Amino acid sequence: MWPGFLEFLIHIDQNFPLLIDTYGFWTYVILLVIITCETGFVITTFLPGDSLLFVAGASAAAGLLSFRWLVLFFFLAAVAGDTVNYWIGHHVGIRVLREKFPDLVRKEYLDRTSRYFHRFGGKTIFIARFVPVIRTFAPFLAGVGTMEYRKFLVFNILSAAAWSVTITSIGFLFGSNPFIRDHIIWFIYGMAALILATILVTIAALIRGFLRMRKQAGAPE
Repeated sequence: MWPGFLEFLIHIDQNFPLLIDTYGFWTYVILLVIITCETGFVITTFLPGDSLLFVAGASAAAGLLSFRWLVLFFFLAAVAGDTVNYWIGHHVGIRVLREKFPDLVRKEYLDRTSRYFHRFGGKTIFIARFVPVIRTFAPFLAGVGTMEYRKFLVFNILSAAAWSVTITSIGFLFGSNPFIRDHIIWFIYGMAALILATILVTIAALIRGFLRMRKQAGAPE
């Protein structure tokens, strides 16, 4: 039972018509739970994120779901997930890291993490929202780095709104525009390039911020 359920869950974006036919309005609640878990726990990065929003948007274009309800539920799920992840990192993150990765939990590393998120935390949370996997670890590390919660919440809400509207709208556009459907391969290439560029920009920003902190702290190479 569980292997089959897990397989269905991981590939739920491919089983979307069956999900809608089986659960109807409860589909929105299921999507909310999945996205909350995908963004809220570092151990559930295997769950679909962007692809789920995309397929849901395309389903809305086909009249199977409500676009407004989708955006609302995805927004709430994204905010809730990051909030849970932040507080997990804040309260138990350091303890878990000490048990699993003791060499990484030195005071100097924690101080650097804290300084980084106090300075670049807002940008990191916003950009990471659009990068799979990284968006799951960013709020956790923000909690570990004791980023001010009010600042975190602001960028959590802004990024959740931008992410839910943008990805769902792209899916809706794909599902409703004949030209896009006829040239879908080129749009897929474009999206892949955009995601890759976003990942590279995020990594570059993280490295730049880290090196800047090391330079300011006078840390040896």
